[in-house]
Amino acid sequence: MFAAMSVIWGIPYLLIKIAVGGVPVPVLVFARVGVGAALLLPVALRRGELAAVRSAWRWLVVFALVEIIAPWFVLSEAERTISSSLTGLLVASVPIIVAVLSLLTRTGDRIGPVRWIGLLIGLGGVALLAGPNLVGSQATAGTARAVGEVLFVALCYATGPLIANRKLTDVPPIGMTAACLAFAAVLYAPAAALTWPSSVPSAGVLLSLAGLAVVCTAAAFGIFFRLIAEVGPARASVITYINPAVAVTLGVLVLGERVTPVMLAAFGTILAGSVLATRPARRVAAEQDAGLAAGMEQDPGLAAGVEQDAGLAAGAEPSLAAETAVAAGPGPGPQPG
Repeated sequence: MFAAMSVIWGIPYLLIKIAVGGVPVPVLVFARVGVGAALLLPVALRRGELAAVRSAWRWLVVFALVEIIAPWFVLSEAERTISSSLTGLLVASVPIIVAVLSLLTRTGDRIGPVRWIGLLIGLGGVALLAGPNLVGSQATAGTARAVGEVLFVALCYATGPLIANRKLTDVPPIGMTAACLAFAAVLYAPAAALTWPSSVPSAGVLLSLAGLAVVCTAAAFGIFFRLIAEVGPARASVITYINPAVAVTLGVLVLGERVTPVMLAAFGTILAGSVLATRPARRVAAEQDAGLAAGMEQDPGLAAGVEQDAGLAAGAEPSLAAETAVAAGPGPGPQPG
């Protein structure tokens, strides 16, 4: 299950890159959220989770805007210009941004010397990765804009978990996800209708759209919540460190994208910074996981309820993992497209 989630949330960047070559961005996003909502709404209805969604609809709208509606459009638009590999590596900055936002909003643990060092290392990695595409010799106006768009997406993915952790803790995750996807589908329907392709896209594009909606959106949430129930939120969020590597590997093998030594060095720096910046919270989370496991052994009913109480999420694969980390304390966060 762990391996499945690592792959599922590492492939959206590849699928988006293929899909934007055949359909306009509004159509891509509408297909993803529309099919995802159609698959998850019946599950939420059967569980009776939509009633709790109604009471928190205002913050749910804000969450959907930050977590799905804005970032999924901007991310897809950016991949019209830059590679899926670079996109996946840039999104790997989400844990660092989560830690910075937790510091600024004073949520979670006190920032000690190790975490400060981790933040500085991680931010240095982000600068190393983004810098050459913003001001270096290889920078162009289009590339710089696309890199800025992906960093904006990373900021959205880091902000969403903070909203969920503060305002939406009582909303069941599947119901919340289904409602957010349905709301996004309604908003994107007019733009998708206006930009609908005049001819049927290629089989590769259609398969990519199906993969994004069915595998990377609807199925991913169910699998991830089961993973949380099995290993706890802290250990489940470790997949966020693997997703970018999967994205890079697929980009190179499938699309023939070029990955430079600087990009790999930047990713390693971001990864090291993320581990250090989230280290205290990870220890606390491990203690919480141990307590949760003990409680599940003594109370079978607790095990049945873990999936519902483990986390809140909608949309971004990386951000969902970030939410589980925030729930346990400011932690590693993402990483999903």
